[in-house]
Amino acid sequence: MFWLIDAYEAIRDFMGLGGPVLKAIAATIFVMWVLIVERILYFRSTLKTRARDIQNAWEGRSERRSWEALQIREMMISQFSISVNRGIAMIQTLVALCPLLGLLGTVTGMIAVFQVLAVSGSGNVRAMAAGVSQATVPTMAGMVGALSGVLLVTLLSRRAAREVEFLEDSMTMDH
Repeated sequence: MFWLIDAYEAIRDFMGLGGPVLKAIAATIFVMWVLIVERILYFRSTLKTRARDIQNAWEGRSERRSWEALQIREMMISQFSISVNRGIAMIQTLVALCPLLGLLGTVTGMIAVFQVLAVSGSGNVRAMAAGVSQATVPTMAGMVGALSGVLLVTLLSRRAAREVEFLEDSMTMDH
């Protein structure tokens, strides 16, 4: 139980080092990972059932060669593509936002350093250290957040494109 308290205190201290921008970065990373986990769960559970239902609906049609049938096929594929790609654009946006928030943290931390320099000159190293940590910690956190999401969002995007392509190939127009 003590390890839980120690972990909480370490996280609290780390959040205090980075200043207010680090809280925004943490919230962004949290939302990004919630969306990533949701997509992974969707791909592992609902995706196959949805694709199978669409294939069965298409194969159950008596006529599949007319212009109307082709439009229905395109509609089914489009609806599947929308459901498969839902949330991926938001994840990509959050991945791109992490380094920008890190840069914002760098700027605000450097402003704190310059304020200390303006007030006390270059002699107060302790006061400058707080501003330096407020400048470097959010930068690191933003980069770690972006790197943790960029691989998975790439894998999710590729998987979504593959699944749509597989459905499109499996919906034959013979009959």
